[in-house]
Amino acid sequence: MTTEAALPSDASPYADDLRLALELADLADSVSLARFRAIDLEVRTKPDRTPVTEADLAVERAIRDRLAEVRPDDGVLGEEFGTEGSTARQWIIDPIDGTANFLRGVPVWATLIALAIDGRPVVGVVAMPALGRRWWAAAGGGAWTVDAPGTTAPSMSSADASRPEPRRIAVSGVASLADASLSFQSIAQWRDAGYLDRLLALSQRVWRDRAYGDAWSYMLLAEGLLEIVGEFDVKVYDLAALVPVVEEAGGRFTSITGEAGPWHGSSLATNGPLHDTVLEALAESE
Repeated sequence: MTTEAALPSDASPYADDLRLALELADLADSVSLARFRAIDLEVRTKPDRTPVTEADLAVERAIRDRLAEVRPDDGVLGEEFGTEGSTARQWIIDPIDGTANFLRGVPVWATLIALAIDGRPVVGVVAMPALGRRWWAAAGGGAWTVDAPGTTAPSMSSADASRPEPRRIAVSGVASLADASLSFQSIAQWRDAGYLDRLLALSQRVWRDRAYGDAWSYMLLAEGLLEIVGEFDVKVYDLAALVPVVEEAGGRFTSITGEAGPWHGSSLATNGPLHDTVLEALAESE
């Protein structure tokens, strides 16, 4: 990686942290892709009955080892190995978001890397190398994407025509539910949370509803391709990297009940103009 090259998001005060997060994503991609669709992939079941693969563990170890070298005073919160160190500056890692897809060979999975300062995510990188996509944002620097696996803005130049330039992304301007597209993620989540009736009622008011799944739904929203994403039974490492991308693209990100940030066990992301309307719809009595 050529760290001397300018990032499109260098306007952010967190540009150096973003560079590191992109480097960590490169590292993660090299580990995860090497085991994706491997016939000898090792899988086990965690105590919470969710699957974990050797790739989940290897990616998080690699990221933690690199952070220990270059940011020894920062803390880390990861899905597989828990929390250590400071919470004032804390890297939040989901090594493979969408493990069930990964182990089945479905390419919709991501490595999620965030930096939170005093609990607020200010840097986010979403790497989906099996789809050949990556998105990133740092507070004050906009939201960006690139259409190539294992590459980041610092490694690109206009002279290298084989690699597409990163492009800035923005949410849509749709202001009516009747024109909006909704990704609800999982019927089971909404049913188990007691919100299924409200989801079905909301689905009757929007133009289109689908369940694109996991981090990809939020990135489609940040690119202006849909307007509403909501889900339940999510942890901070599922959401922290998504927050800066959605917000820097011009969207809003809260819990289903309106609390800011990724710490509340549910999420509602919208393009912004629809956010209060969706909150009200989901708050209505069943």
